[in-house]
Amino acid sequence: MKVIAVIPARYNSTRFPGKLMEILGNKTVITTTYQNVVETGLFDEVFVATDSEIILDEISKNGGKAVITGEHETGSDRIAEAVKKIDCDIVINVQGDEPFLKKEPLNQLINVFLEDDKKEISLASLKIQLKESEEIQNPNNVKVITDNNDFALYFSRSVIPFHRELAYNVKYYKHIGVYAFRKEALIKFSSLEMTPLEISEKIECIRYLENGMKIKLIETDFIGVGIDTPEDLEKAKRLI
Repeated sequence: MKVIAVIPARYNSTRFPGKLMEILGNKTVITTTYQNVVETGLFDEVFVATDSEIILDEISKNGGKAVITGEHETGSDRIAEAVKKIDCDIVINVQGDEPFLKKEPLNQLINVFLEDDKKEISLASLKIQLKESEEIQNPNNVKVITDNNDFALYFSRSVIPFHRELAYNVKYYKHIGVYAFRKEALIKFSSLEMTPLEISEKIECIRYLENGMKIKLIETDFIGVGIDTPEDLEKAKRLI
């Protein structure tokens, strides 16, 4: 299998415009993310897909690969445009604002497809258990529930499952926005209309579920910092 990594990078993020060009340590957020993905050694090719000449220049001047795409509502749509003419089997989507992602969870995602002999899985992603009430209640943390075989049932910014039976020790999981796609599933995704639940929740992987596609979730204990807000950037600075 040929496996590539694509980092979607939109300059004008809704919650934190220009965040990918903020300085983290002695480099920008997007350059830190790009170089960390390259250094895993897992991929035949790594590049950034962006709508911004600023980000394109930033990656290029630091020796990386980047391409310009059109305007898109989701990172998956942006990646689909970028990879249409690229010969590959599996595409890993690493968010540009996840600079601390490690090699092990990325390798686990790749292995999902190596072990999927029947080619039933369209998409694989990561989840991590949430234990603090504040984190569970936070709508910026997308929650996911899965079946007994770790296939996604639903994603939501609301608290799922609802804890009606307080005597039962239910677990809550946060979805980490790192995706591994079969290329054909990604191209199919981009041809489908946005769905009502996807639009309501603003969660792109719901489009896969509403169209009957299988998403495998891998539990990880990886703790990084996704940079969605200025406060997250300060946390990342302390971590680095």
